[in-house]
Amino acid sequence: MALKDERVRDFLATRRAKITPDLAGLPRGSGVRRVPGLRREEVAILSGVSVDYYTRIEKGDLSGVSDEILDAIARALQFDEDERAYLYDLARTARRPSRAPRQRRASAPVSQQVQLLIDSMAAMPVIAINRRLDLVAANALGRALFDVVRTSPTRRSAASPPNIAAFIFLDPGAEDFYADLDDAAATSVRILRTQAGATPHDAELTRLIGELSTRSPEFSARWAAHDVGIHRSGAKVLRHHGVGELTLGFEELALESAPGLRLSAYVAEPHSPTAERLQLLAAWAATEDTGVRDADGGRDADGVRDAARF
Repeated sequence: MALKDERVRDFLATRRAKITPDLAGLPRGSGVRRVPGLRREEVAILSGVSVDYYTRIEKGDLSGVSDEILDAIARALQFDEDERAYLYDLARTARRPSRAPRQRRASAPVSQQVQLLIDSMAAMPVIAINRRLDLVAANALGRALFDVVRTSPTRRSAASPPNIAAFIFLDPGAEDFYADLDDAAATSVRILRTQAGATPHDAELTRLIGELSTRSPEFSARWAAHDVGIHRSGAKVLRHHGVGELTLGFEELALESAPGLRLSAYVAEPHSPTAERLQLLAAWAATEDTGVRDADGGRDADGVRDAARF
């Protein structure tokens, strides 16, 4: 008997509910519709499969489903790039359910070379984030900018990295730090949902999601929406307790040498109030002990920067 994945069921059902007949180019017909979006039979027609076959898929059985069928369903439900990738991740798990990849420990430190790269970008705040939204490294400006996250009581211990999602949903200080907390919350949940599809056997990710679901009704409600997405670039308004409001553009950079690790670099418009405040932040950082270092200057026996340095 094929295993059924409730993530597949809920993901496809929530996506189907968002597509109206008008959006899909279908006639509404007469009578009252019982569902807010498309019916299963309508998705089946748009995908070129039988109603029974699509129903089996939406009930969570992706075993044996071809890439061509996945693409057809993605087109019918008007998936974006991230939603399509998530569906493929779910299908990959269904095809190889017993193959659990070995997971790296949650607070794996960055290499010395990566830390040197981050430090060399001294003119802008730069942080390194892993797949679980742990902040594992930063340069001086990055540590200063995210100081409130580093000192948050949501951090499990001084030796563990701070987690941006835990800060957003469990620390009241997040409302002061993020000018648009709703957007920050939605973004963090989309990223974690995407990662849960890509690495379903990540025990630390499962622990984090379980903790947030238990302790934060808002997280639980957002998680149930099954929205997915990757944060690649954009703008944020952050409020630093030492220098005030900062309007920053950001770019996320993937590192080929460190799969799962992304650098977030924050930039200000030249000669803007934010650029001036970043200079103040640099001066503030120089007088504050924003790093947590061990007796060997923040490196372990292999010469690698410790994650606690953040």
